[in-house]
Amino acid sequence: MKQIFLGTLAFIFLACDSGKKTSKESVDSESTKKEKVTPFMWEAANIYFLLTDRFNNGDTSNDVNYDRTSETGKLRGFMGGDLKGITQKIEEGYFNDLGINAIWFTPVVEQIHGSVDEGTGNTYGFHGYWAKDWTKLDANFGTDQDLKELVETAHAKGIRVLMDAVINHTGPVTDKDPVWSDTWVRTEPQCTYDSYEHTIPCTLVANLPDIKTDNNKEVELPDALAAKWKAEGRYEQEVAELDAYFKRTGHPKAPRFYIMKWLTDFIKDHGIDGFRVDTVKHTEEYVWDEFKKECDFIFAAWKKANPDKVLDDNDFFMVGEVYGYGIGSGRLYDFGDKKVNYFRNGFNSLINFQFKYDAQKSYEELFDYYAQSLPGLRGASVLNYLSSHDDGAPFDKERNKPYETATKLLLSPGASQVYYGDESARSLAIEGTEGDATLRSFMNWDAVDHDDNTAAIISHWQKLGQFRRNHPAVGAGSNKTLSSTPYIFSRSLKKGEFEDKVVVGLEMPEGKKEVPVKGIFEDGTLLKDHYSNLEGKVSNGKIVLNTEFSVVLLEEK
Repeated sequence: MKQIFLGTLAFIFLACDSGKKTSKESVDSESTKKEKVTPFMWEAANIYFLLTDRFNNGDTSNDVNYDRTSETGKLRGFMGGDLKGITQKIEEGYFNDLGINAIWFTPVVEQIHGSVDEGTGNTYGFHGYWAKDWTKLDANFGTDQDLKELVETAHAKGIRVLMDAVINHTGPVTDKDPVWSDTWVRTEPQCTYDSYEHTIPCTLVANLPDIKTDNNKEVELPDALAAKWKAEGRYEQEVAELDAYFKRTGHPKAPRFYIMKWLTDFIKDHGIDGFRVDTVKHTEEYVWDEFKKECDFIFAAWKKANPDKVLDDNDFFMVGEVYGYGIGSGRLYDFGDKKVNYFRNGFNSLINFQFKYDAQKSYEELFDYYAQSLPGLRGASVLNYLSSHDDGAPFDKERNKPYETATKLLLSPGASQVYYGDESARSLAIEGTEGDATLRSFMNWDAVDHDDNTAAIISHWQKLGQFRRNHPAVGAGSNKTLSSTPYIFSRSLKKGEFEDKVVVGLEMPEGKKEVPVKGIFEDGTLLKDHYSNLEGKVSNGKIVLNTEFSVVLLEEK
């Protein structure tokens, strides 16, 4: 039998109860009700990633703004999704039912007003990565009050909030969106990606101005931004806040520090829990270390100012998109001529672009490999995914394997990223689209609400997701193979007084089945199979179940 340990892990206690109680509420009630307190761990989190504009339309009155009325290429215009739509689904319990304990949504800052013809028809900044003004929410996504309500509603359900942060570039230049001055941005050369130097001080693509993040000289506000603030009647307020920020930090008035101030305002104003950071490798690594230090400072200040809203004593979380990084690289990303350790430069975790390839392996090979690899990150972790908004070659593009996708993603060591519609087999191949647009259709709510096959798929995702959320050992515990045929394994975690252990069986016979649990659960222990909801006692080192399913998720009753 093989046993592999995932190493030392930091975690914070949060009441389980399907994510409906905060840790403070749990502690307060502990004297009157014995309740198992389960830690929330970013290393084992189950994160739901969605495109704000494509998830749910909670407010039809904000669907058209800034005269964005040009005809667009298919799936390249705004479609109505907004912050209120996300909040609505949080309130309905959609995320809790899926076992989600963190939500990451695409940027909601004000986007360029104009459209860009990319050879695929006009495209608007519906995806959120084309910033025009970092200090204001885009009217298509909602208001500051909408964001406040989203964060508070999520926190009340035990769900953390990750916002998407972009420092690398502004939005494209259009007739409605003039380029900022050359003290702020460069518009050439275009990156060739064949070295460190040809990946950072350059533009990702044509007409995507690159912020001069290497500039330490003081610069004035961009004329277009200053004029915009004056027209909106908030120039003096914004300038006063900037002056106070630069006085406190001692940073020069350089481009990157302006943007750090604007982004950390979302922490100060709303108490968000973390950032997913975009285009990490296209910005000097020290920038992210500077950014994380400021995030930590503001998050600590927010907690001190809002003690009644604090979920736990977890630090601010940052996960980075270092495109092409994989867990096999350990702590280093290789540019070809230079290797960079982003875990030493602000990041708790990196998105794992390798996982979709590893998922081609058997369950046992996959889980063993990840259990062996994670200790090499020395306390850091990875965020695994099998489909996303910009990966044109996902694990199961045709949606032929939604059950296998869920099982491999949600039971693998590390954190999991569910892309909106993974759980409902939303199509990733939309006829008439070009490029990434095919990955970004509107959420298939009609199938969710009315299709029996979709309901069965969602049920599988829900059972596995809830099991992962309720048991940090699934993503962050030691892994032990109990049987190879059928494949049965345990995950165990012990930290301080908290202990968590589970046994999982996959590809088991339907009907009567024996599950070995010796060394994990003692004889006489009452166990529950979370997948079937059946219970049984351990006898002679095993539990006997009779279920119609091939999956067994055992937990102590």
